[in-house]
Amino acid sequence: MIDVISSPDKNSSRHTAVVGLQWGDEGKGKIVDLLTSKHDVIVRYNGGANAGHTLVVGDEKYALHLIPAGILYPDKCCVIANGVVVDPQKLVEEMDALHARGIEVGDNLCISDRAHVVMPYHKEHDAALEDVLASKAFEDDVDLSLGTTKRGIGPAYADKVHRSTAIRMGDLLDEANLHRRLRVICSLRTAELAALGVQAPPLDPDELTQRYSALGRRLKPHITDTTYLLHDCLKDGRSLLFEGANACLLDIDHGTYPYVTSSNCSVLGIPAGTGIPGRHIQNVIGIMKAYTTRVGEGPIPTEQVNEIGERIRERGHEYGTTTNRPRRCGWLDLVAVRYSAMICGVTSIACMLLDVLSGFDELKVCTHYKLTDGTITDRFIPDARRLEGVQPIYETMPGWSEEIDETTDRAALPENARGYLDRIEQIVGVPIGIISVGPERTQTVVEV
Repeated sequence: MIDVISSPDKNSSRHTAVVGLQWGDEGKGKIVDLLTSKHDVIVRYNGGANAGHTLVVGDEKYALHLIPAGILYPDKCCVIANGVVVDPQKLVEEMDALHARGIEVGDNLCISDRAHVVMPYHKEHDAALEDVLASKAFEDDVDLSLGTTKRGIGPAYADKVHRSTAIRMGDLLDEANLHRRLRVICSLRTAELAALGVQAPPLDPDELTQRYSALGRRLKPHITDTTYLLHDCLKDGRSLLFEGANACLLDIDHGTYPYVTSSNCSVLGIPAGTGIPGRHIQNVIGIMKAYTTRVGEGPIPTEQVNEIGERIRERGHEYGTTTNRPRRCGWLDLVAVRYSAMICGVTSIACMLLDVLSGFDELKVCTHYKLTDGTITDRFIPDARRLEGVQPIYETMPGWSEEIDETTDRAALPENARGYLDRIEQIVGVPIGIISVGPERTQTVVEV
C-alpha cells in the first residue's frame, strides 16, 4: 500500500497537501494533526475564520479557525500564508484561548504580511447583503442568498480584488498609512452599508485605526514575508504540509457556483496562496467522509431529508464547527468525490467517519447522475442551477452491524465495511491510505 505519512531524509523532503473532496467538514484537522509529526512546516493557504478544524487529543477538544492544526506541536512552524484573509481580532482570541490551555503561540506562528485583513465593515456588509438577498424583494420573488457564515470572508476577498480599498496585515504596522487609507475606505463603506439598509453611525476611521494598530502591535512578532520563509524552508530541506480550508466543491472556480466560498480551496490554490509552485507537492491526500454533508445553501444530490439523514447527523454529530448549524446529510456521492480527486491530483484518500455507518442494514453510493433530459452521466456538474435538477443513480451495498471504533487494522474491519472501501477505491480510482473510525488520534487505521 502507499505510504501516506512517511517523510524521507532531509535531502529529499516530501511535501504534502491535505484537501477536502466534498463540501467541507470532512475531518481535515484530524489528518493534518496526524501528519504534522512527519512534517516540519504546516501552512494554511486559503480561506479565513469561516473554516473550522476540530482536533480531539485524549479528553481535550480543540476548534481552530485560523491557526494551522499543527500548532499543538510546539516544535513545528505554523504559517498563515498570503492566500488567507485574517480577522486579527479572532486570531488574537484564538491565540489567547490556546495559551489559556497551556499551548504556547510564539515563534512557531508566522503570518504573511500580504494576507488581507477582514475588517468589521466586511462582516457588516456580509450579513446585510445576505439579508437583502434573502428578503425576496426583487422581481419574481427570487432568493439569491448564499448561506454564508457572515464572517466577512467574501467582502474581504472582494476588496483584495478592488485593491484600492484593501488592508493587508503589513498595513497594520504603519499607523499613519493605515489612518490615511481608512479615512477614504470608511467614507465609501459607510455609504454602501447605508444603501444595504444598515442603520448605524458612520464608520469611524480614528477608532478603527487605533484598534487595528493595537492588533498590529500585538501580532507584529509573527508578521513576516512568508513567501521567502517557505522558499528558505525548501532550500533547507524542511518538509511542508499544506492545510486546505473548506473543500474542492466549494472552490470559487471549480465548485458548485455560486454556492461556493471566495477562495481557491482546491490544491490549485496552493501556488497562488503561498508562492510555492505546485511541482513541489508530491503527496496529495484527499479527505472524504464515508457519506455526504453540506452546510448552507446549494445543491446536494444525495441529501436525505428523512430519518436516514437524521440518523447520520446524530451519529456523526454533524453540526458546524464555526456556526453550529446542523449539516445536511445524505448518501455518499462518488461522482462528486471522483471529480474532486481529479481536480486536485489526489494520490491517496483518507476516508473519515466510517464508524458512523455502523448499524445500517444497507448503504447506498451514487455512481451516476440522471440529467433532466434523461441522459446518464458519471461526470460532476459544477454549476448549482444545473446540478439542482439531477437525480442520483445508486448502487446498494450491504451494511454492517458491528461497531468499529476500536479497529486498528483494515483487515479486521467487517467484511461489508471492507467491501464499501473497496468500491470507493474502484470508482474513484485512488487508494484509501487512511481510515478514521473515531474522532481521536488513536482511532485511525493507516495503511502503509
